[in-house]
Amino acid sequence: MTMAAVIETRAGTQARPETSRIATVELVRDMRDAESVWRGLEQSNQFSTPYQRFDFLEAWQRQVGEREGIRPFIVIAYDREHQPLLLLPLGVKRESGARVARFLGGKHATFNMALWRKDFAAAATQADLDALISGIRVHAQADVLALTQQPRRWTDLPNPFALLPGQPSANDCPLLTMEPGAAPASRVSNSFRRRLKGKERKLQTLAGYGYRLATTDADIKRLLDWFFTIKPQRMAAQQLPNVFADPGIEDFIRDACMTRLSGGGHAIDIHALECDDEVIAFFAGVADANRFSMMFNTYTLSGNAKYSPGLILMRDIIDHYAELGTTSLDLGIGSDDYKRLFCKDDEPIFDSFVPLNVRGRIAAAALSSLMHAKRLIKHTPALMQIAQRVRGVLQ
Repeated sequence: MTMAAVIETRAGTQARPETSRIATVELVRDMRDAESVWRGLEQSNQFSTPYQRFDFLEAWQRQVGEREGIRPFIVIAYDREHQPLLLLPLGVKRESGARVARFLGGKHATFNMALWRKDFAAAATQADLDALISGIRVHAQADVLALTQQPRRWTDLPNPFALLPGQPSANDCPLLTMEPGAAPASRVSNSFRRRLKGKERKLQTLAGYGYRLATTDADIKRLLDWFFTIKPQRMAAQQLPNVFADPGIEDFIRDACMTRLSGGGHAIDIHALECDDEVIAFFAGVADANRFSMMFNTYTLSGNAKYSPGLILMRDIIDHYAELGTTSLDLGIGSDDYKRLFCKDDEPIFDSFVPLNVRGRIAAAALSSLMHAKRLIKHTPALMQIAQRVRGVLQ
């Protein structure tokens, strides 16, 4: 970090009014300078999602964000004893003439949230949010905050940002809620389990068949090598663009999958069905004590695909996390048919576009209208069919 950047960060601290528990708001432009506060606020006794872990977002920014011209825009709010109350992990980039601050992680983070001190999040008020936005505005480093794909609740608390003006996000996120200690049939019905067992009997004849959570570097590398070979072929067959070919994406995923967390597991965990001859199905996602959230998946191109290995693996993952006491599981953005076989509910998610100046008001209105139009298309079958046909032609 340059000396100029250090001066900019420290000099940007601004006192807040007495009506809020937020006493100062600081802007940090180097993620490493925020690491100590960040890791403190991502502990299990605080309030955040696994998508906002430092290890996950540092790998994304280093491999993807920097290539896209995104500059870290990390906001930290402190109380009067200079104890951190929240950290907002944003990055800023110029879009259509406006400086737009968005959550780091891009499309690879299903959920976006600040990292909160839990007692503060539980009692946060509109005055606190007003003080936060006012403190950000003082720095004059962005025109608008585009705070998209935020959960209205996370685990046992409402998201304080739900107090901001907002609108439903363009996409839905299928959700499975699991009650600790409940019978397996409460999460995957007995009839569905029997159907999967019937299919799985064909796979169980394969030598070395089984479900595995990758724990060693060698297994993680082997599974990722397979994934990055098979997934592009599957996407091409569906006439979909290979998003994993974008600059830095594969490097980010490999880094995050290899990064071990202090509490166990990895920044991205890999689950697989395998036999001695091949990988049969692959799911990867992020997890904490309360939630597993799926990010990406694929399955074999061989004849074993006809036995629904992806569904079998999903059942195994659900049972694995239920045994750990996990209380919810989601299958990522989008309402694909297979997701509805497991997830009957949706996680309510919303967007907020907060202007910070005159230019930001114009940008916020434009961004809000664009996301509203996307939601309308995705929730109107006739419009969605047209959009899919257009995408197919372009491909």
